[in-house]
Amino acid sequence: MPAGPCRLSIAVFFLVSALGLGGCSSLLHEGTADLAGVGGAAAATAVTDNALVATGIGLGVRSVASAGLQYGERKVHQAEQDRIAAAAGPLAVGQVARWDIAHDVPIEADEQGQVTVSRLIGAPPLACKEIVFSVEDGKDKAFYVAVICQNGESWKWASAEPATERWGSLQ
Repeated sequence: MPAGPCRLSIAVFFLVSALGLGGCSSLLHEGTADLAGVGGAAAATAVTDNALVATGIGLGVRSVASAGLQYGERKVHQAEQDRIAAAAGPLAVGQVARWDIAHDVPIEADEQGQVTVSRLIGAPPLACKEIVFSVEDGKDKAFYVAVICQNGESWKWASAEPATERWGSLQ
């Protein structure tokens, strides 16, 4: 096996292994980008001897890998938001329900907490609720406020905040 494809295989192995590190967000981000860059450079070296072209290919692969990871994180966050909205949707003001999520792809930790409706907003067909939810991590709890709105038979996340603090810039 030539050296280029072998290096690429090793980089892909480490990239896939890094996906199992849910909760290690900074390591996952940097590791994905770095390993993709190394893998892209290894593949580029097998294709060309031009250092500038090889560097461009490596950077391109790194950018694609970072964008792919961000897309995956957005999908994970959307799934969590959908679970919280689904738990809060049928509640009346003041009622409390539990929510939890077990992520299919472990790029984030599985989480759980409680949710309550603090007030109703709007009116049909724009029925919305302000919710307060907790995220429980063992003995610690963090609390957030959000808005959900009814979309047909289901309830969907409707607010940008606290997503910036809670989920970073990746809603």
